[in-house]
Amino acid sequence: MKILQLSSAQAFGGGERHLVDLAEGLVRSGHEVHTALRPRASLIKELSDLPGIQLTTLPLRNALDALSARQLGRYVRQHSIQIVHAHLARDYPLAAYAARRNPHCKMIVTRHVLFPLNPLHALTLSRCSRIIAVSKAVQRALSAQYLLPAERIVVIPNGIDISKYEPQSDGSSRVDLRLSWRIPEDALLIGSVGEITALKGHEDFLRSAALVLRSFPKSKFIIAGVDATPGGPNLAKLKRQIAQLGLGDNVRVLGWVEDLPALYNAIDVFVSASHTESFGLTIAEAMAARKPVVATATEGAWEVIGKNESGVLVPLGNVEALASAVVDLIGSSDKRERLGEAAHERVREKFSLDRMIGETEKLYEQVLLE
Repeated sequence: MKILQLSSAQAFGGGERHLVDLAEGLVRSGHEVHTALRPRASLIKELSDLPGIQLTTLPLRNALDALSARQLGRYVRQHSIQIVHAHLARDYPLAAYAARRNPHCKMIVTRHVLFPLNPLHALTLSRCSRIIAVSKAVQRALSAQYLLPAERIVVIPNGIDISKYEPQSDGSSRVDLRLSWRIPEDALLIGSVGEITALKGHEDFLRSAALVLRSFPKSKFIIAGVDATPGGPNLAKLKRQIAQLGLGDNVRVLGWVEDLPALYNAIDVFVSASHTESFGLTIAEAMAARKPVVATATEGAWEVIGKNESGVLVPLGNVEALASAVVDLIGSSDKRERLGEAAHERVREKFSLDRMIGETEKLYEQVLLE
C-alpha cells in the first residue's frame, strides 16, 4: 500500500512516538510510506534516520491553511497515495481536502487525546473512513460527541517495541547513567517522564517526593521532559517548587532524554502523577522495562495497568496516597520485582508493537476494499 502519515506537531510526545513506530513498522511490512511534516518539526530528526520513509515538508500552519491543503492534495495525486492518515485534529481538514480531491484515496485519523473535538469536525469527519481511538476511553469520548457513526470508530491501542526496553545483562547502562546523574548505587531512584505541563502532575510528584523522603531520606527523584511553552514558564515554576520544598539535593530535572529505555532501566520505581491520560504511553514503556509503576487512576492508566497485579493505582490528586504507594515499594524489593515482572507480561500480551501495526494494516486493507 502507498500510505501518507500526516502530522503538524512541532514537539515530540507520545502521539509522535506512535507515528514513528507505526511508520517504521509499515516499512518493514513492505509498504511505501510517506510523511508530511512541518519544516522544523522534531519528528524530522526521528524519521530521517529510518530507511525507506519518504519525507516531505509543508507549512501546515493550521486547519484553515489552504496552501498546505492544495499542496497535500497534489502530493497525494502525484504519488498515488491510497491512505492519508492524520494524527492531530488541526490536520483533519487538510486530510479531508486531499481525500476529496483524490477519490481513490481514503482518509483515516487517529485520536490520541480525550479532549472533545470541535463540533465543526463533524463535517471534516464525513470524509473519514475510520477514526482510530488509542484506548477505549478515547472511543467513549468520541462516541459521546456523535460526530460520526459509532461503527466508524475503532480501538487500536498504542504498541510498545518491548525489545528496546530489555536491560543489558551486565547492568552497565544502569550503572553508567546513575554515575552521570551523581546518584549513589545504594539510593533508590524514583522517576517520572512527561512533558513539563500542569496536566502531567509533576507538582504532585514533587510534593509526594517530600513525603517519601521523611521515610527514606536517601531516595533520589528525576523528572525527564521538556517545557514546550514559549519562555518555559512551567519549567520555571517547577524549579521554584523544588527550591521551596528544599528538594535541591534529591531531585533532578533532566530535560530531553534521548535514550528513554536506558532511563527506565536506571530507575527503581516509575511514577505517573498525571491528571489525565488517554492511554499512558510512558506507563507502558516503564512496564515493558519491568519497572513497578505507581500511577494516578486516569482512564488511560486503568486500561494499561488493569488490576493492581501489574501496577499500583492511586486517586487523582491524592499526594499522600501517591507517596504511601512509593514508600511501600521502596521498602520491599520483592514487591518491586513481582510487580515489574507482572507489568512486563501484561505489556507483552496486550500492547505489543507488532499487534498495533498488524491491526492498523488490516484496517487500511479493509477501507480500501469498501
